[in-house]
Amino acid sequence: MAGHSKFKNIMHRKGAQDKKRSAQFSKLSREITVAAKSGMPDPDMNPRLRLAVNNAKAVSMPKDNIQRAIDKAAAAGGEDYEEIRYEGYGPGGVAIIVEALTDNRNRTATNVRTAFSKNGGNLAASGAVAHGFERKGLIEYPAGAGGEEQVLEAAIEAGADDVESSEDGHTIWTAMESLHEVAGALEKALGEPESVKLAWKPGLSVDVAEDDAGTLMKLIDALEEDDDVQTVWGNYEISDEVMETLS
Repeated sequence: MAGHSKFKNIMHRKGAQDKKRSAQFSKLSREITVAAKSGMPDPDMNPRLRLAVNNAKAVSMPKDNIQRAIDKAAAAGGEDYEEIRYEGYGPGGVAIIVEALTDNRNRTATNVRTAFSKNGGNLAASGAVAHGFERKGLIEYPAGAGGEEQVLEAAIEAGADDVESSEDGHTIWTAMESLHEVAGALEKALGEPESVKLAWKPGLSVDVAEDDAGTLMKLIDALEEDDDVQTVWGNYEISDEVMETLS
């Protein structure tokens, strides 16, 4: 189960979310509202809502904001969001999956297409790249949560599928169906995680050369800055040396 990976680079640049806190709160609020509409408005009775609320708490989103987002789900005439997945290719042939929540499908499709075309990429048909990824549960812990062996032992005990530890922290993978159960068991052993979410795990990663890395990061940033886009996943891996030249 043990392994080492630069998954922080595969998903997004470290710290990128911290710089966009207000946008992040907006995206989290939208996910909480959709989750509350999809089932019971009680996090204890609704696993998706519990996940959304926990992720909001993990980034110190105020309780009032969380409750407002839950209440919005029950309000008559509130926004009705649709879940859409886009797939495409970025510079260097990188495969990208974009998950969005939108109340205007045409607006979102135009914005996503524009982001791809202006930054060396192109949208593809549904299913074109998803076959190269696996839908998994993802739990992240900071490095201070414990040593590699301690986290590995806790993950095995909790029923996780895989662990990747590095100086940046611990990435724990689970089956999609066991995410909540494994996260609960790990919290008892290691404390509260940094994040718990459903993810797209690439089967094979593409090493991105310096020439393509800058354009790829612009594409990822353009997608993440869109209000309708919730998450961006890719099969890219960028070395620390190349990342340093970009920063």
